Formats: sequence, structure tokens, C-alpha cells
Amino acid sequence: MTAELRSAAAPHAEREAVQASRSTRRRVLPPRLVNPLLGAAGLLVFGLAGELLPALGVVRPQDLPPTSAVLSALVGMLGDATLWQAIYDTLYVWALGLTLSSAAGIALGLVIGQLPPVRRATASLIEILRPIPSVALIPLVVLLFGPRYESALVLVVYAAFWQVLVQTIYGAADVDPVVMATARSYRLSLWRRVTTVIWPSALPFVMTGIRLAATVALVLTVTAQLLIGTPGIGKAIALAESAGATDRLYALVIVTGLLGVAVNTGIRIAERHLLRWHNSTRTERGA
Repeated sequence: MTAELRSAAAPHAEREAVQASRSTRRRVLPPRLVNPLLGAAGLLVFGLAGELLPALGVVRPQDLPPTSAVLSALVGMLGDATLWQAIYDTLYVWALGLTLSSAAGIALGLVIGQLPPVRRATASLIEILRPIPSVALIPLVVLLFGPRYESALVLVVYAAFWQVLVQTIYGAADVDPVVMATARSYRLSLWRRVTTVIWPSALPFVMTGIRLAATVALVLTVTAQLLIGTPGIGKAIALAESAGATDRLYALVIVTGLLGVAVNTGIRIAERHLLRWHNSTRTERGA
């Protein structure tokens, strides 16, 4: 009997040993370090490719400078006041455009989402206007405002507005009808229904719209500066290209990418803070 028990317990002990071994291997690298390390490895491979391709003659160095030359140009630009002025000009237009588009998108989205007749009446108009690319409006805004901040601002607001508007409409229309009926039965005022029922339900959608709009707004800001010539990183890239300073050009592209990472990280931090009560944020933290 004892031998049979030992025989039955042996596979179980082996499975526990295997699981313990796997757990030990998993503890070698904390999960929070895995993604950053993988991201760093990807950047390293990309940088090595950029260093080797010109050296091997696959591309011309004047078209794609070695990674070391681009990084050297970037380090040299950090002490140049014109770089920081260009970053400030870009962030100024981006932040102002995102604020205006978010305010308009949230206000209209809450109204349209809560009123089905208005939602049906505006659906076709939104579907027609939303796909129009902002760059198609460049001739019009240049004609109206010339190569000034206002031209880039109009393009940014137009492109970012639709992201916030559509998500807010979805959020406002997704309010639980039972909860809304309960609020009405308690004779809550319109302001109390908006602040205690509609806004908490729509907020996750609103934050998703703002996060999408933030990226679109940055892309349109740099594009407008590049094509129209308003001050900012886009104009600096155009000047570097016309001067044949390709190492400086690619360094500015890297700066633009870093700005995008910073913008996305800041929006995600704000989103986690504002939605700390939401199930999605709790689940993400638990994972």
C-alpha cells in the first residue's frame, strides 16, 4: 500500500518541481523589466542597422548618415537655443489645438450622444466631414491666415476634433438606461444627471478620444510647420533638408519621435489617474 502511494505521488512531485523551476526562471527578470528591455533591444538593432547600411555602401551616407553622426548632431543641437524654441513652438500649437478640439468635441459629443434625434440628424454630416484630411485644407488656411500660427492651429483643431467628438458620442450614448431612469425618478436636475450619471459613463470614451487626438494633433502640428513654414520643428526639418544637413534632419526626426513618446506617456498617466476607479484601470494595475 505504501509503495502504491509513493508511486502515485511521484508524478505529482515531478509536476511541482517543474512548476517551481518555471517560476524560478520567471523570477529572473521581473515582468516590468521585460518590455523595456525588449524595446531597448529593438532600438539597438535599429541603430546598428543605421550604422552598417551606409558603411557597407547599401545607401549613400548623404542620404542616410550613420547613426553615430545623427546622434552626434543631436547632442550638438541640445546646446542650441533654436532647437528649444522650435520645441516650444511645436508644443504651444499642439497644446492649444488639443485643448480647443477637446473642449468642442466633449461639449458637442455629450449633447449629440444624449439626444437620439440629433444623433441621427448629424450622423451623415459627421461621416462626410470626418474623413477629409486636414492637409487638404492647407491652401484654404494659407489663403485666410498666411504662414502664421493660426494656419497650423486650424489644421490641428480640425484633425483632433473628430477623434474626441466620435468617442464622446459613443460614451454619452452608452449610459445605462436603468441608471438614467432612476436619476429621473429621483428628480435630479439636468446638471446633476450630467455630472453624476452621464459624465462618469462617458469619461473612459472621452479619455480614449483625447489620447488618439493627442497623437493626431502632434502629427498635424509638425506637418503644418513643414508644409506651411510656421515656426517649429517641422520648419526646422525643412530648413535642414534644404541646406543638405541630413544628419541634423534625422536628429530633428528623432526629437519629434521623443516628443510623441512624451505626449503619449503623459496622456496615459493622466488617463490612469482620472480613471483609477474604472475596472479597466484596476485590472491593468492588478496585472
